[in-house]
Order: sequence, then structure tokens, then C-alpha cells
Amino acid sequence: MKTGLQVGLLLLLAFSVVAQDKPSAHKSGIAESWISGWNSHDPDKLAAIFTPDIMYEDVPFASVNHGSAELRKFAASEFDGSPDLHVELGSSSIQGNHGIIEWTFSGTDKGIFKTGKKFSVRGVSILTLKNGKISRNVDYYDAATVMKQLGLLPDTATTN
Repeated sequence: MKTGLQVGLLLLLAFSVVAQDKPSAHKSGIAESWISGWNSHDPDKLAAIFTPDIMYEDVPFASVNHGSAELRKFAASEFDGSPDLHVELGSSSIQGNHGIIEWTFSGTDKGIFKTGKKFSVRGVSILTLKNGKISRNVDYYDAATVMKQLGLLPDTATTN
């Protein structure tokens, strides 16, 4: 009887540890909400998944946005700059209060450099969460890839 109780307690402990290591459904939905927010083309819908004191940084363009108002302005400029902006989820991992989202960002440059050309670039966002919302978001991607696709930098693959 004692052995059966010990085995039962060990199994219960093992299941609770395994359950804690898995991302919750709410946390795994953060990546999908992030993608949906960008694809909505609505700065208010995007801002709703972030905390009011969000720090959103676009590293390649050295753009740092503090708070919901700056994030809305940044998002509106992205939506205006590429009216057909589309973000596709590659993969994501949210554990505890931190996570990453791997994505592909594509669209047509209408307002940033005004080339009228299409672009597509892979990137990653590093996240910090607070109370189920994103409080810090740092985006990394290769801006040179975008600029080559827009004809603003020489494409070394075609010049060699």
C-alpha cells in the first residue's frame, strides 16, 4: 500500500511539472494575436495586445516607441507605407514572461521609400509579457534584404 501511494504521488508530481513546462493556451495565443494585430491594419487593434507602457523597438531602423500612442503612430506609418502589409507566422515560443515570434513580413513599398516594389523579409520579435500582454517587443530583421529587393542596394547575388 505504501509503495502504491508513493508511486501515485510521484506520478502526480511528474504530471504537475510537465504541465508547468507547457505554454498555456493563453500564452500560445500571444503570437497569433500579434500576427492578427499587424494583419488587421488597425493601430487600435494592434495596440490592444500590448501594455499601455509598451516599449516597441524596430532595431534595423533604430525606431523606439514608448507607450500606446507612439506604438499606434508607428503602426499607422507602417500601414500607410505598405498598404498590403502582411505578416505570416513562422514559429513561436512563449515560456513564462518571455517569448519569441519568428515571422515573414511582406508588402509593397508605397510610402517608406516610395519605390512601388514588393518585398519580403524574415524576422524575429523578442517579447516580454506582463499580465498577459506584451510589455516589451524588439524586432530584428535584415534591412539590407528589403533594400536590395526595393532596388536601393545592389543585389550581390546578381552582380557576381
